Amino acid sequence: MAKKLYVGSLSYDTTEDSLRDLFSQAGNVESAAIITDKMSGRSKGFGFVEMSTEEEAQKAIDMFNEKEFEGRNIIVKEARPLEPRRQGGFNRSGRGGGFGGNRNRW
Repeated sequence: MAKKLYVGSLSYDTTEDSLRDLFSQAGNVESAAIITDKMSGRSKGFGFVEMSTEEEAQKAIDMFNEKEFEGRNIIVKEARPLEPRRQGGFNRSGRGGGFGGNRNRW
């Protein structure tokens, strides 16, 4: 079963190929992805690597967490599942935006 890892504190110049090459030292890399800004296309400084097995994933964590890669000490840990985002435009009070109930104060 494949295991996804979070890789943080990456250099903005790190490529998916260089990330894949690094993690291949720990085992078979299923995928490597650098997360980029949708507008600029620039790296956000983190990504994800999917290793083939739990054992390879743990080996990668042991080998690379807090180690220097391309001039930065990277963070490697187990990726957490994506939490669903809240829907709608509600503020913390549970009410929609707008005039805050003061519509007649014009």
